[in-house]
Amino acid sequence: AFTPSRVKTELLSGLTVALALVPEAVAFSFVAGVHPLVGLYAAFIVGLVTAVIGGRPGMISGATGALAVVMVSLVAMHGVQYLFATVVLMGILQVLAGIFRLGKFIRLVPHPVMMGFVNGLAIVIFLAQLSQFQVAGVDGEKVWMVGWPLATMLGLVALTMGIIWLMPKVTKIIPAPLAGIGIVAGIVIAFGIDVPRVGDLASIKGGLPLFHIPMVPLNLETLQVIFPYALILAAIGLIESLLTLNLVGEITGKRGGASQECIAQGLANTVTGFFGGMGGCAMIGQSMINVKSGGRTRLSGIAAALFLLAFILFASSLIDQIPLAALVGVMFMVVVGTFAWHSLKIMRRVPMTDAMVIVLVTAVTVASDLAIAVIVGVIVS
Repeated sequence: AFTPSRVKTELLSGLTVALALVPEAVAFSFVAGVHPLVGLYAAFIVGLVTAVIGGRPGMISGATGALAVVMVSLVAMHGVQYLFATVVLMGILQVLAGIFRLGKFIRLVPHPVMMGFVNGLAIVIFLAQLSQFQVAGVDGEKVWMVGWPLATMLGLVALTMGIIWLMPKVTKIIPAPLAGIGIVAGIVIAFGIDVPRVGDLASIKGGLPLFHIPMVPLNLETLQVIFPYALILAAIGLIESLLTLNLVGEITGKRGGASQECIAQGLANTVTGFFGGMGGCAMIGQSMINVKSGGRTRLSGIAAALFLLAFILFASSLIDQIPLAALVGVMFMVVVGTFAWHSLKIMRRVPMTDAMVIVLVTAVTVASDLAIAVIVGVIVS
């Protein structure tokens, strides 16, 4: 039932997610070698479609690093139009996976693999934030912060984390991550503290995503180029999405929805490809922020996507002012919340093989990517 307080919780949770989505979408665009708006449009469209028809309310999808890493060579060799065509094909493959109910195979993933995956993911999210502690040096190369700038940045990150930890003990009116971002942004803007802000990454200002058919020749050669990429992206996207489905299910106490999630992800990516987005899948970090902020229904995901679009169209100058330290603090709290700390305790009690699998999957997730890690883990198990 949508009571006024439930609606307010969902909307504020969506706003929190949208704020945390911005630097991630921009960063993943840079990883893939495309314009920041390509990542932001993907976060908006994939987020909206999956929120409306996905397999698990409360899950958040958008542009992800796991997919961006695969796209790099495609964009570098063939250009962004081929990427859009690949995303459309990836979506079609995911819809087929849903129709043929391939989603149920995710149940074959053993528990140690899930734990290793979650731990690896927490480390990946953590490492991804470290780039925010770099600044452009004299020759344009990225160098690590030192001295005062580093101390200020770390201080603000710690402050954000402190607020997020303390806030639920004081009041539940506002989601803790949103309070953290708001208070730290307020302090930075009020005192004119010189720290990197969202606007330093790239301007997120843009118009509505426009429909266009990817400009690639429709022939067998194009298919030979895009099919391998589409297949890998579809697989990674579904594995990450279905594992997120399981994780969110464990927290919210719900089951099922795997085939529906496959179809939703597929439709979302097909649409995204036609509207100039880079494709996406479920985002574990963002889903955790949403669930921990109280987002339980489809409304929070829909709100997150619409807030993101509003930022691009109307509020880019405001969002540009948000200090990156606040968003890093939020993501660090996600890392703390995502990492399966109990896995360190049970390492000594479980069979040696299970402990090895947990460590192996964690290591492979950090070293290469999530899909390979899960496949390796399942085979070894």
